[in-house]
Amino acid sequence: MLFDLGGTLVQYFEREEFPNILRKAIFNVKKYLEQHDLLIVSENDIWQRVMNENYESKNYRVRPLEKRLSRIFELNKVMDINSDEIIEVCRRFMQPIFSLGKCYNASKTVIQSLKSKNMKIAVVSNTTWGSPSILWREELKRKGLYELIDVDVFCRDVGWRKPARRIFEHTLKKLGLSPKDCVFVGDDPRWDIVGPKRIGMDAILIDRKEKQVNTINKKISVAIIRRLGDLKEKILALS
Repeated sequence: MLFDLGGTLVQYFEREEFPNILRKAIFNVKKYLEQHDLLIVSENDIWQRVMNENYESKNYRVRPLEKRLSRIFELNKVMDINSDEIIEVCRRFMQPIFSLGKCYNASKTVIQSLKSKNMKIAVVSNTTWGSPSILWREELKRKGLYELIDVDVFCRDVGWRKPARRIFEHTLKKLGLSPKDCVFVGDDPRWDIVGPKRIGMDAILIDRKEKQVNTINKKISVAIIRRLGDLKEKILALS
C-alpha cells in the first residue's frame, strides 16, 4: 500500500493558503540570514525573485529548494550551497509548514491495521518547493509515522515529482513489488491518480471535502473514499 503524505496522512494547508505560508517561510529565511550577517539582497529584489521562483517544472523535474533560495538570496556568495548550512536555511523555510502538520485521526491506526495483514507500507510524496528529503524524514519521525512505514520516497530522492512515472517505479523497486500488487492512496487526482494509473497500479482517491470528484478525468476509473477509515472496504472491492 502506497500513501501520499500531505493531505492524505497528515494535514498541512489548503492550496489557497500557500501564498501566506510562503511569505512566512521567506521571512524566516531572511531573519536567519540577517542574524548571521549573510543578507546581501534588498527587500524589493527578494520578493520579485520569490514570485519568479514560485512555479514547478511542466515536465515534473524537481526544482530544488536550495537552488531557489540561492537565486533569491544570492547564497552562493555567502555560503557553500552544498553544506549543512544551506540545509539549516531550508529548515527555517519549512518551519511554517511543518508547524501546521497534524496527523489525521485514522492515519496511524489504518497503517497499523494494514501492517498486521503483512502489507508493505510506503510513503511517496512531492515536497514543497523541492525541499530536501532529509527534512521530510525528520517530519515523519516527529509525526510518529517513520517507524510504521517500510519505504519512504520523496521527489528529491529521484529528481522527479509525481505524477512522473520514475518516482513510482523507484518506490516499487525498493519494495520489490510490481504495480499490479500495489494500491496508491492520495488526495490529488493530478498527482496521486494519474501517475499510478499510468504504470498499471490501482489508485484510491481520498476526497474528504468532496472537492475533487468533478476534477477527475471521466475516462479514468477510480475508487473514492471520504476518510481513511473507509480504506479497508475499498481495498476488498479492488481485490
